[in-house]
Amino acid sequence: MKKIVLTGAAGRLGSYLREPLSKLADELVTTDIIDVGTLYEGETFINADLADLAAMEAVIKGADMVVHFGAIGDEAPFEDLLGPNFIGAYNVWEAAYRHGVKRVVYASSIHAVGMYPKNQFIGTDVAHRPDTFYGLAKCFAEDLGRMYWEKRGLESVHMRILSCAQVNNARALGSWLSYDDLIQMVTRAIETPVTGFSIIYGVSNNDRAPVDNALASFLGYRPKDNAEQFATEVLADMPEPDPTDPGQMRHGGPFASVELGNSGVASMNIVDDKKTT
Repeated sequence: MKKIVLTGAAGRLGSYLREPLSKLADELVTTDIIDVGTLYEGETFINADLADLAAMEAVIKGADMVVHFGAIGDEAPFEDLLGPNFIGAYNVWEAAYRHGVKRVVYASSIHAVGMYPKNQFIGTDVAHRPDTFYGLAKCFAEDLGRMYWEKRGLESVHMRILSCAQVNNARALGSWLSYDDLIQMVTRAIETPVTGFSIIYGVSNNDRAPVDNALASFLGYRPKDNAEQFATEVLADMPEPDPTDPGQMRHGGPFASVELGNSGVASMNIVDDKKTT
C-alpha cells in the first residue's frame, strides 16, 4: 500500500499502532489534535480536528486505508461527544468515500452493546444496546459504516474493543485485549482481501471471554494472549461481588452503571502505559 492514515495517533492505543502501521505502507500519516512526538521512519504527522471535514479530506486524500481511533475515549455529555465522536465519524467516512479509500478500520467498542447481561454470551450479530452516549456514538459509526458499504461500496471493519489495558480487575479477566493482539487484529483488518461491512470483538484469547467472534473468523484474527495468567492475583483482591450492580452484571462494566454524561473511565483505574518512541 502507498498510504495508511491513523487518527487518534496521540492516544494510548494509537501509540502502539504507529510503528507496526508504518511498516505496512510506503507512507503512514498520523493525525490528532495533540502532537505525537518523535516520528517513525515513513511517518508524517498532521494536526487536524476530526470535526473539520476539509481537514479530514486533506489528511485522507491519497490513502488506501484509514485506521480510525480518534475520539473522546470516555462517556461525556452528548454536546461534548457530538463533534469528535459523531460528526468526526461522518467526516472520516465521507472524506474516505470522496477520495476513493478502500476501507475504514474503526475502533468501535463493547459499549455499543454494553447493556446486555454479562452472563449472556453475545455474538457480533446482536442488536445494538448502548450503555452511554459514548456507546451510542459507536452504534452510529457502525450503522454509518454499514450504510456506506451498502450504498457506496466503502468497506469497513468495526472492532468492538472490550478493554485494552492492564489487567487489574475481575472484569478484565474476560475483557482484556493485549497490545500484541490489538496489533494483530488491526493488521488482519487491513490485509484481508475483502471484508465488506464487518464487526469483530477486540478481545484476547481469554478463558473467560464473554463474546463470540465466530462470524468474524474469515478475518483470520487468532489472538494469542490469555488474561487467566493474572487471575490468582486479581481475584485475591476482589471485593464481594454485588449482583444488583449493573457495572458488574452488564457487558459494559462501569459504563453500564454511571449516569449518562458522567465518566465511566474514572472508576476503572486504567494504567497510562502509553508507548514512547
